[in-house]
Amino acid sequence: MKEQLKLENQLCFRLYTASRLITQAYHPLLSRIGLTYPQYLVMMVLWEQDGQPVNDIAKRLYLETNTVTPLLKRMEAEGFLKREKGREDGRKVIVSLTPKGKALEKQAACIPFEISGAAACRSITEETAPELYRTMDDLIETLNRSLLP
Repeated sequence: MKEQLKLENQLCFRLYTASRLITQAYHPLLSRIGLTYPQYLVMMVLWEQDGQPVNDIAKRLYLETNTVTPLLKRMEAEGFLKREKGREDGRKVIVSLTPKGKALEKQAACIPFEISGAAACRSITEETAPELYRTMDDLIETLNRSLLP
């Protein structure tokens, strides 16, 4: 077997596995507050800046709007956010938090600390994390640019 085809030589496998496992680690924490992991990502975007167009949310999450829209509809039905046509441009849909969605931020505040404890490992420390984030951001940007039409 060729070395380049061995599973242990694949960056993609490591990234896939780490992503899957971290999402599993989030599951019990998020289920306590009634969110799925994708919903949590949307909420974090809106907690940073409320009242954003769907396109901006999708872009921030590196997703297509047709992927985000059904997610937003479910979240609206659950009372976390509301979707309204833009005042200036009726073609834009603006997403805003409801009082229930705003209150959820306080409940979610402990989740990053709980995850950092669950995902603690020797090589990722407070000092090394910023470099890891920069490396991952670079990888994401590079892949995103290469996949753009």
